Amino acid sequence: MTTTPVRTETERTDLYPTRGPREVTTPRQDPVVWSAPGDAGPVSPADLRGLERDGFLTVDELIGPDEVALYRAELDRLISDPGLRADERSIIEPKSQDVRSVFEVHRISEIFAGLVRDERVAGRARQILGSEVYVHQSRINVKPGFGASGFYWHSDFETWHAEDGLPRMRTVSVSIALTENYDTNGGLMIMPGSHQSFLGCAGETPRDNYKRSLKMQDAGTPSHGALTRMADRHGIRLFTGRAGSATWFDCNCMHGSGDNITPYPRSNVFIVFNSVENAAVEPFAAPSPRPEFIGARDFTPVR
Repeated sequence: MTTTPVRTETERTDLYPTRGPREVTTPRQDPVVWSAPGDAGPVSPADLRGLERDGFLTVDELIGPDEVALYRAELDRLISDPGLRADERSIIEPKSQDVRSVFEVHRISEIFAGLVRDERVAGRARQILGSEVYVHQSRINVKPGFGASGFYWHSDFETWHAEDGLPRMRTVSVSIALTENYDTNGGLMIMPGSHQSFLGCAGETPRDNYKRSLKMQDAGTPSHGALTRMADRHGIRLFTGRAGSATWFDCNCMHGSGDNITPYPRSNVFIVFNSVENAAVEPFAAPSPRPEFIGARDFTPVR
């Protein structure tokens, strides 16, 4: 069932203003870990404390080598499908014309749908968010070698709040590496602790902004001055690891990745889990919601 709720009286109060005439910093109003201390789950208490403090946690081997091979083969099948390449869910690199990302993979591939349902994945999301969860977004990021472009610094929540209508910071993402993540092939960078403050960006949201932002983000990006202050305060962590490793990170982490000019691809599957108690409403700073394949309006819990 697909629905778009109107905002309740509580939701009409915008806790995280953004896309106004100037940048505004707002202290975080929400927990990072929503489950109660001692609640059972696959994440250890020490890792939960690290997530609360830093905004991320890593798992050295979330999936094994045989599973990596299965998901890599499915990735290759999807990006070589000419019908899917022509679909709006496939994002193409402007220069090379290679596939950059494929969205909604948990709906177009039963293999990736199985990964979403896996308790090693969904179970961690439920524990972190303290509730049943649904998939707000899923995609594979291909990032082939020799020139794949990066993703500029941003907070995912800034976009999901402004353009998709997520009211609260009750959303967590996992990036599962399907190739080796070196320190040279455009890996994920996060500013540890940046999730504790929300940076509301300056400027209005253009209509159908997603058509541009999925290739090159403009609206919703912080100023150089704000990024410099955040980097000076928090530092920058670069994530490396073997295929099968995973990084979980809070929705408000300031993060990005560089271009990949090496011969070595950096491919990953990216899944965003949102609490069913934080379902999307009307956007807070955009003319209309983004399409469902980017920001789900189906809030059915993952089973």
